[in-house]
Amino acid sequence: MSFEEFQNRSRLYVIGALEPEEMEEFERARKKFGQKAEDFIGECYTLHEAFALSLRPAKSSAAIKERLMSMVQDRKQG
Repeated sequence: MSFEEFQNRSRLYVIGALEPEEMEEFERARKKFGQKAEDFIGECYTLHEAFALSLRPAKSSAAIKERLMSMVQDRKQG
């Protein structure tokens, strides 16, 4: 596996999308490329976390709480 292929698979590794047979090959390449591989995987995790933190929930927690309380009140009255 070339380092470019390793980089592509690293992105899949970080999100948990590698198949078991791909994982074995990935781990061998990870050992082969050593620190360079570990540094790249670290960068992928950093980008993944930054992306996840940049996402906003579809509804705010206040709106969800208000809807839940409305449902509770409806059940009490009905």
